[in-house]
Amino acid sequence: MKNKDKVILCALCGYKSTLYNQTIMKVIKLFTLLLFFNILKVDAQIRLPKLISNDMVLQRDKPVKIWGWASPKEKITLTLNTKKYKTTADNDGNWELMLPSQIAASGQVINLKGKNDIILKNIAFGDVYFCSGQSNMVHQMELHHVLYAKDIAEANNENIRQFWIPTATNLVEKKDDYPNASWKVCTPENVRQFSAVAYFFAKKIYDKYKVPIGIINASVGGTPIEAWTSEDGLKDFSKIMEIIQKNKDTAYVNSFSRFKRPQIVSKDKGELESPKWFETAYQPKGWLPITVPGNWEDQGVNNLNGVVWYRKEINIPASMLNKPSKVFLGRIVDADALYINGVKVGQTGYMYPQRRYPIPNNLLKEGKNILVVKVTNNGGKGGFVPDKPYGLIAGNDTLALNGTWQYKVGEAFNPPSTVYPSFSAQNQPTSLFNAMAAPATKFTIKGFVWYQGESNAGRPQEYAALQKAQILDWRKQWSQGELPFLFVQLPNFMDANYLPSESQWAELREAQLKASNTLNTAMAVGIDLGEWNDIHPDNKKDVGERLAQAALQLVYKENVVSSGPIFKNASIENNKITLSFEHVGGGLKSKDGEELREFAIAGADKKFKWATAKIVGDKIEVYNPEIAQPYYVRYAWADNPNVNFYNVEGLPASPFRTDGQDEDNTKPWKGKKAAVVLTYDDALNVHLDNVAPALDSLSLKGTFYLTSSSEASRNRINDWRKAAQNGHELGNHTVYHPCDASGPGMSWVKPEYDLSKYSMAQIQSEIKMCNAFLKAIDGKNKRTFAFTCGHKKVAEGEFILSLSDEFVAARAVRHEMHSFEDQKLMDIDCYSMENKTGEEMIALVKQAQAQGKLLVFLFHGVGGEHALNVSKEAHSQLLHYLKENEKDIYIDTMLNVAEHILEVRR
Repeated sequence: MKNKDKVILCALCGYKSTLYNQTIMKVIKLFTLLLFFNILKVDAQIRLPKLISNDMVLQRDKPVKIWGWASPKEKITLTLNTKKYKTTADNDGNWELMLPSQIAASGQVINLKGKNDIILKNIAFGDVYFCSGQSNMVHQMELHHVLYAKDIAEANNENIRQFWIPTATNLVEKKDDYPNASWKVCTPENVRQFSAVAYFFAKKIYDKYKVPIGIINASVGGTPIEAWTSEDGLKDFSKIMEIIQKNKDTAYVNSFSRFKRPQIVSKDKGELESPKWFETAYQPKGWLPITVPGNWEDQGVNNLNGVVWYRKEINIPASMLNKPSKVFLGRIVDADALYINGVKVGQTGYMYPQRRYPIPNNLLKEGKNILVVKVTNNGGKGGFVPDKPYGLIAGNDTLALNGTWQYKVGEAFNPPSTVYPSFSAQNQPTSLFNAMAAPATKFTIKGFVWYQGESNAGRPQEYAALQKAQILDWRKQWSQGELPFLFVQLPNFMDANYLPSESQWAELREAQLKASNTLNTAMAVGIDLGEWNDIHPDNKKDVGERLAQAALQLVYKENVVSSGPIFKNASIENNKITLSFEHVGGGLKSKDGEELREFAIAGADKKFKWATAKIVGDKIEVYNPEIAQPYYVRYAWADNPNVNFYNVEGLPASPFRTDGQDEDNTKPWKGKKAAVVLTYDDALNVHLDNVAPALDSLSLKGTFYLTSSSEASRNRINDWRKAAQNGHELGNHTVYHPCDASGPGMSWVKPEYDLSKYSMAQIQSEIKMCNAFLKAIDGKNKRTFAFTCGHKKVAEGEFILSLSDEFVAARAVRHEMHSFEDQKLMDIDCYSMENKTGEEMIALVKQAQAQGKLLVFLFHGVGGEHALNVSKEAHSQLLHYLKENEKDIYIDTMLNVAEHILEVRR
């Protein structure tokens, strides 16, 4: 072949090769398109949410929504009991239809037909409850199998079913389905994974009405109420809304995962030495005695976070061998691993579960057996929790494990040198609602059951508003009217106090009691169902049954007593306070026949002492001979009160206090006759030395307006910080206290501080500088402003409106007081006090009381240091009058009063 022919042939081969490749690519593209359309065809078949599935319970006696997804405009037919119901998917493939009301039934079959057929089997119609909350609603029957062994064995009831929702979060949007969830029929095996509270609630209702009961359980341990509320439901909570918007920024959320934490290398001698301390070849040396149960910090091992090994030799008789056996080790703080004769028997990574470890067959031997427990504690007191079962059980025999053990420290953790920021999605506002509640909002239900509050106990003041918002939000999201809302009041927990004291758990219970006033709600009191040493008390049955009892009255309209006594009102006569109650039922009683306990009484000073409490008919009389003029009563106001006040139906009274009952955040001035704000200008030493201690001694709060350049501001920052920590407000009074020098009597104003010569930019800058100074002291973003000399203008006009985002309110200086409706938050009037007597100031308060108005006092100096002075004696006389009349007067800081006005207006 000639070279020329070779070239031509090569060219043709190249052409043919190119043509061949193009043809192959076309075939591949065509195949890909066919495959794509085939996938679309498969995806376009009817698809159902996880809730609409085999074994589900649909709500009886109501129209029920069935929904799902299909191809656009796909026609869907649903068949139930030979009756057909038809619908067509919309342009996006969404479809839904309404089944007409059905009577209670089980064993039903639903057939759905579109491009594919779906058969749903064993469907029941009954009552469906959406059950939610934190760990005490999570806790499954399995975790309480010792107490409820008989209940589990007998749990054969196909008419009680649970839909368990796995933990999931979403910070951005509501989800429309669950990734993995299904209905389970109640059997002895399945019931172990049922929420214990929800199961006993469902069982009591089923036993009463014999209708199927469905439990949709969406619960996550350790989570706050705001995580379970939608964004729309939280719109009135400005701080929370800021968090919600910030969390939608994925870059912000992801930033927390970028912090490089150092890799922790274990230095635990018990694991590093050879032989290891749990191995049978190990010969113990240097171990010391310690008592189990108990914390090691209480037994001479001080300030230790780390690993402590416990060791005990026990003798086991032959009669205990070759039988099913287990070890009960109570609760351990924080984590543990149990070894028996060198073999790991079980381990737990956190403090809350009770340790119940089965022992492998043939591990125990006659005679000496060695138990070794590795305990790891990361903070607080470590060790074994008292008042829990500690024993080795084999068959019907028990060998006690409490008493003296030996211990040795394996590792002491060094305090962390760096605190790394953390981010828990499940604790963020809306996150659990979006992922775990929102997909169920189309499902028709009978009502809600809620058990939560522990995670909000550190912030009890806001809980009543948050729970009310959640109740209203859920009803709105489900769009099924005023659905019943049942919930549990927190039980008793933690150490008992033997003197009257303050309690955040008591305040949280009070907030829950307030929320129970919301329409169509009922609260189950659990004040007698807790355990001092366990935030997850074993008694879940009484909790569930009290919820069911509340449901009988609220939901099913039965004529039953559904609650223990609830405080209604109090009257004072001489040295006694008489208390009246709702839900008295058949009468009041002491459950154990002893004198009523946990009642405390106080005078105007709110210094509570234990009281004698006697049942007189349907009322209770409370008194203490040491308090001649009583004002207030508290009942069960403690973390862990020992109560015995019940009605004859056996239901306990809710804790309460009368010193908190006279405030209603939904009403102007919190339901009181008037409001008073005490303000103090110019950051003077006398205000720190004379005023703050006087206010603190009477538990009153004031607002101190600081000019940040003043001597007392600069030199006593720690004192101002302490005042802020005690609840006083630090307000903005600018950097240099500029005033308008152009008016009469203003010649004392220095030219450089002549407000009339300031530019708008200058005053804005100085005010923002003062805000930055104040934030460095108290760490707060919200505060109020006080016009210096009452002057509001610079050369370019009024300046405060240009700073409205910086402040909640601003205080002017005009001797006027106004009603709630007439308040202008950026121009609140006040009375400037100059050489006034106590009687003159009290007369102003009485005028405010008579007219229902807000009275703001302005003090320039109390006890000196200012030309415009009020004596300490006159000031003290005013404070004592306010304290003695605080049942009628709302007394608070300017910021809190302004926020109260905004809240009521909303």
